[in-house]
Amino acid sequence: MEENNRLEQKIAGILNDARASYATHNRKLKELSLLRSKSSSLSLFFSAFSKTLTPLFDFQRRLAPAERTVAFVSAFAAARDPAADSDEFLDLFLRFLLLAAPSANKTARFRACQIVSEIILLLPDDAEVSNDVWDEVIECMKLRVRDKIPGVRAFAIRALSRFVNDTANSDILDLFLEQLALEQNADVRKMIVLSLPPSTATSQVIIDCTLDVSESVRKAAYCVLANKFPLQSLSIKLRTVILQRGLADRSVAISKECFKLLRDEWLTKCCNGDPLELLKFLDVETYESVGETVMQTLLKADLVKLQNGASIQQYISSGDAEDGNSMHCAPSIQLIEAEASLYWRTVCQHLQSEAHAKGSDAAATMGTEAEVYAAEASDKNDLLEKILPATVDDYIDLVRAHINAGSIHRFTCRQLLLLGAMFNYSDATNRKSASAFLQELLHKPPEHEIDNEGNVVVIGDGLSFGGDNDWAQAVARLARKVHAALGEFEEVVLAIIEELAQPCRERTADYVQWMHCLSLIGLLLRHAKSMRLLQGKAIEPDELLQSLLLAGAKHAHLDVQRIAVRCLGLFGLLERKPRAELLKQLRISYIKGPHQISVEACKALIDLGMWHGPQEVDRVLNPHISSKITSEKRSFSPVNFSDLERDLDVDTLDLLFGGFENDDWADSLTGNEDECVHAVLGEGFAKILLLSDNYPSISPSLHPVILSKLIYLYFRDVSDHLQRLKQCLSVFFEHYPCLCANHKSCISKAFIPVMRSMWPGIYGNSGGSSFMVSQMRKRAVQASRFMLQMMQVPLYVKETQPESENGSTEMPQIIDRCSEVPFDCGEEGLALRIAIEVTSFHSKKTAAEKSYVSALCRILALLQFRLSEQGPIKLMRRLLSRTVECVSTEKDLVKELNRLAEHLMTADRQPDQEFLQDEVNLILGKLEIDFNLDLDGSVAMPQTPAAASTRTRVSRRRVRIEDDDSDEYSPAFAVPATQQTVRSRSQRASKTVAMSKMSATRSVRIDEIEEQEEEDDSDVTSEDSDEY
Repeated sequence: MEENNRLEQKIAGILNDARASYATHNRKLKELSLLRSKSSSLSLFFSAFSKTLTPLFDFQRRLAPAERTVAFVSAFAAARDPAADSDEFLDLFLRFLLLAAPSANKTARFRACQIVSEIILLLPDDAEVSNDVWDEVIECMKLRVRDKIPGVRAFAIRALSRFVNDTANSDILDLFLEQLALEQNADVRKMIVLSLPPSTATSQVIIDCTLDVSESVRKAAYCVLANKFPLQSLSIKLRTVILQRGLADRSVAISKECFKLLRDEWLTKCCNGDPLELLKFLDVETYESVGETVMQTLLKADLVKLQNGASIQQYISSGDAEDGNSMHCAPSIQLIEAEASLYWRTVCQHLQSEAHAKGSDAAATMGTEAEVYAAEASDKNDLLEKILPATVDDYIDLVRAHINAGSIHRFTCRQLLLLGAMFNYSDATNRKSASAFLQELLHKPPEHEIDNEGNVVVIGDGLSFGGDNDWAQAVARLARKVHAALGEFEEVVLAIIEELAQPCRERTADYVQWMHCLSLIGLLLRHAKSMRLLQGKAIEPDELLQSLLLAGAKHAHLDVQRIAVRCLGLFGLLERKPRAELLKQLRISYIKGPHQISVEACKALIDLGMWHGPQEVDRVLNPHISSKITSEKRSFSPVNFSDLERDLDVDTLDLLFGGFENDDWADSLTGNEDECVHAVLGEGFAKILLLSDNYPSISPSLHPVILSKLIYLYFRDVSDHLQRLKQCLSVFFEHYPCLCANHKSCISKAFIPVMRSMWPGIYGNSGGSSFMVSQMRKRAVQASRFMLQMMQVPLYVKETQPESENGSTEMPQIIDRCSEVPFDCGEEGLALRIAIEVTSFHSKKTAAEKSYVSALCRILALLQFRLSEQGPIKLMRRLLSRTVECVSTEKDLVKELNRLAEHLMTADRQPDQEFLQDEVNLILGKLEIDFNLDLDGSVAMPQTPAAASTRTRVSRRRVRIEDDDSDEYSPAFAVPATQQTVRSRSQRASKTVAMSKMSATRSVRIDEIEEQEEEDDSDVTSEDSDEY
């Protein structure tokens, strides 16, 4: 006994010294090891050691002294005793920790898992620990991975991380992946990500974590990708996803971590610092935007070092081309690879922008500083001239050689076309050569091939010139640069169109010729400055419309119709006032055309409506329309799509909104999953609502109707595959409620219509199987909470987002919604609408109506009233008593509504003041609601008696020992008492069973019931917070 006390005192002294500083750990480890070797028996030493360490398991705060003690103890346990034949002490200590790991005390569980994880990570590979102990440790840590305390889960995962690579423990990896998908704590998710091994099964999971809401988890994901996944082990798609997300992350720390991965691991280690080699790993032809972002990032960081003599001129200066590359090109031209073309294009654009910026700085300053800037700009321009082809003719020969080489070099051709805008065409010779080359490009018909059935198939999107919008943009930029004089671009293009239109007007052209002509018209209309510049040229705008566009819209071939309808929309945007025949044709194509034609016509009608205004568009077809009638509309007129003649006279917005009723238009187009009429309508109406101030002719009463449809469309299961629409509406809903109070009023008015349209079994809505009904209810509840969130988000002071001095975009300032938003636009108005909706139901309700009313009341309980809105408070107190009667059978909901009633009673500054009917009418008038309220009714909440119980409740109160934990000091290690604080967890009945036995046999008042329930609930669950 005397030796045991002596050991405990010495161990306590060593631990107290070790917790003071890490600097003493090496010396104290030797002292403790010497003490262990000199003790009479290992069991005696371990008994004293474990008793002395016990206070650590009761200390909750993670202060530095406690953490130093944990590190010291773990290092001691992991260090093998050189005098011993085996790690017997480690076995004993691990078994001791395994007893504490399932303890009812959360602090004991936390410390046990923390020390176990530290020991496992410190142990050398040759540590001699019995297999039985390891099996027990692994099984125990698996259980702790599902602990209710996040810290315990994190250290359990950390402990298992060393075993996750073991094939015998493959279930650990499955456990990690399962827990990662369910984990709510960011620190635990971070620990799981850091613990995942590199494999094909984990790469996608880790990359998915780069979209995590927590910045620390995203940063951990990029750290793991950098350290565990070489560049060659990832697929091209995964590489581009990593860079696309990381370099564009909203957090500067994450973008820096991704840049570190790009620079240190991928560029330096895998590509020897060569950006060209890195681009070959990214497939720039498929992921051009990613390759361009990578190059811009490297150029800004000055990591692109040009080799001596390296330039585009090296591809044309030599007269000897490589075998295999010179078959279809001039002898002096060497074909450029796709990666090299993107590389040189981004380098040249960077040099040009740098030269322009330095030149601007030189112009804005004076003296020596201006000279320095001018010299730098001159150096950048000189370097750019050395890289670009020496003459325009050389440049044209280079581009023409790649065009003649076939479609396989189309990407390189487009990169070279973009370089053409960097040349100077003020010289007549250069301009003449470039103009002749442009004539070749514009006369070149679209690429096409013959399918197995002998049909001609045009390659490309079937809309843009050259079959590719990027190609069309590159050609247009070059043409604009060469023909920079006012009206010259339009004159040149119209002259070519006049030639191509000849067989179309004579009806001898095939559909490829039609598409060539119409795609060139689309190129012209998209880049023309105004309709005035098209007049007096080779072909007049009227002839363009009548002979080509309207005729093309009626062509038998669908691809010709599609591109013609697109051109009709562009033509209408250039006009000061759209023409009646153009609008009629667009409506016919929208109503009667196939789905792909209806999509293009829908886009055109929305664009024309937003550009010219819906009312101006309607006046073209109906000059006698009254603006007063339009501004007073409260709903959209139904449209009969089978009656063509009648639908041509309806308003444009009615026609477009009626498209939502066509279920066939909800299906996406073949080959484009993001395109359908419903998606186009959703984006269009979202833009109209967001810019509603620009369209005063649209009745404000229609805004809630439109918003209701957008919310319904957003939560509709059919829209899940329309990712573009979901993303568009997500951005819309993020900004719409923050712009002004009127938008919040619109959300408040749309709440009840949305719930009515989405809830199954009411107002004529179809139901279905129990599973379908359950899913529909879940979606409706999600929509209700989503609208509540929009109501509670604060307003912006400004609609613009100013840039700070360092270039980062700051969030808009917000204002206090409590002082700026009127009650009809705030939560008070929504609460009154919900209460009136609930009280409108009869006492006998169907199951669907009961669930609907319950869902509304749960939202009602979450709304808040401001003290300044005394009128709505008084009205709500009278409505709330009737509301509670509708859900009297749901006890938990009644309690929530009672709390709301108590809050309203406290907020009512003059509860005895008479509430007049005129005040009620004024409030309901602002809400635009017709409702008869009985002012003589009581505002007191109805009594809800407790249900009778067959058993008398026996009060059970646990006697707890309060832990007196200090927040400032860690525990001093002294000789502990014999009290055992690490104990097994008690097995008690669940909280649900305990709560079911708490009701009294006699009826009591509602406040007494609640008070008693809270007391008993505290008694029964007093230790639940410490349990798993």
